[in-house]
Amino acid sequence: MCRLFGFRSSIPAAVHPALVTQKNSLVIQSREHKDGWGIAAYGIEQRPTVAHGVGPAHSDPDFHRLSSLVSSHTVVAHVRQASVGSVELRNSHPFLYGRWSFVHNGTLKDFDQHRAAVEAHIRPDLRSNIRGTTDTERCFHIFLTRLGARGALEGAVSVEDVARSLAETMELVASITDVPGADPKDRSAMNFLVTNGEVMVATRRNRTLFLSDGRRSASCTSAETIRHGTQLDQLLIASEVLCGNHTAWNEVSEEEIIGVDGRLVLHRWRLADFAMVAEPPRSSPQPRAEQR
Repeated sequence: MCRLFGFRSSIPAAVHPALVTQKNSLVIQSREHKDGWGIAAYGIEQRPTVAHGVGPAHSDPDFHRLSSLVSSHTVVAHVRQASVGSVELRNSHPFLYGRWSFVHNGTLKDFDQHRAAVEAHIRPDLRSNIRGTTDTERCFHIFLTRLGARGALEGAVSVEDVARSLAETMELVASITDVPGADPKDRSAMNFLVTNGEVMVATRRNRTLFLSDGRRSASCTSAETIRHGTQLDQLLIASEVLCGNHTAWNEVSEEEIIGVDGRLVLHRWRLADFAMVAEPPRSSPQPRAEQR
């Protein structure tokens, strides 16, 4: 298990409270999730600036120093509790490819047993880029394979294509690792978060996930659901509620996919809204968006 955090804003903003000073910040969570950390921040350049560490974030001065300096319109952060792959730099999230950064909270069931079958869904030229030993890095490259079948990985991309590619990644992996009829708690856990600095999309499967638009609440929760189609000023995504400054959070539903496009319009779908296809077309039909 790990913990992830994503931030997307219309203007650059500091994320130091979410990472360090809030009541349940990533630093606090890293006391349990102590096997490395990573931060990716997007600035003027298309590709993110990235820092990784292999020790606990709460005791690493580099994490505190970098967190205090980050002010960006897009940030992804992660603290790791190793389940697959040793504790070393090449296994620290976020994983990167060009403009894309990717983090994961969860574990694929019996990954060592299914590794070859999972890797078979990765395009050969992308497979050669894998450096570490984690299940996460393989899932990222399946996502890149599915997205790349729809267009150039470095070009403009729609939030729908990113969401569909993540949905297909989840379905492919589940078809390999999950036993039909098994207890839902025994399924592969796949909370993914991916961004290219503009589009940001996250999934929930078998782990908790929350989103916020930055509004305040004394209870740290919001009775008002943030609906599909809402124009946001900012989006925050986290594995657990970060409530030190009374930010209001919505819980993401199991097997829901959420994301924002380049204009920060919120999109919400159910996993079932995306039909799996063997080879995704370059111009795929738009899925039915869940109205909330």
